[in-house]
Amino acid sequence: MATLALKAEKKLLRKAMGVKLRDLSASYIQDQSRALTARVLSLPSFIQSKSVSCYLSMPSGEIDTSFLVREILRSGKTLFVPKIDTTTEGRMELLQIYSEDDLNSLPSGVWGIKEPDRVHNGQPRTSANDTGLDLILVPGLAFDRTLLRLGHGKGYYDRFITAYAENSRPPPLLVGLALREQILDANAIPTAAHDWKMDSVITDQESIQGR
Repeated sequence: MATLALKAEKKLLRKAMGVKLRDLSASYIQDQSRALTARVLSLPSFIQSKSVSCYLSMPSGEIDTSFLVREILRSGKTLFVPKIDTTTEGRMELLQIYSEDDLNSLPSGVWGIKEPDRVHNGQPRTSANDTGLDLILVPGLAFDRTLLRLGHGKGYYDRFITAYAENSRPPPLLVGLALREQILDANAIPTAAHDWKMDSVITDQESIQGR
């Protein structure tokens, strides 16, 4: 019963957030995205990291990461982006992007988001599971001030992080990227035991810190 109630609560919040985000103009989101990119690039945790995962953003309703992923590549860091496994529910891989040309050539995948093929120039792409990760820049529908996250309900990130941590590795630093409108009051997001908390959440105006 508790699980059903939690799912219903999350569904209602997702619907409310969808309505809120739908009204934001593309230019307004672009302005926040550029300012947030500058903030992320100045974070000590980003500067110190060598391998970074960053999502490739949806066409609307969330921070545009197109500026950020290019800066990650230009900085000489190793960039990994999500690849959805359509054969297994809720599973994704994080695969390496090797250059800006590689990034520009990616085809559209699930929900119109660009995704890498598993093979690049005749060779399997490197997976973050093989090499390790320092930092994951995480999308979400909403985050609250206790660093709880509301995703889209598919469980991709929670499953990936759990599986990654089970391989006897320290989990990477988890940094949520958010529009101002996606930040909610403390403990506003219902969560289950398997939901991962962020280490920090970044907007264009502030860095909300945890541990």
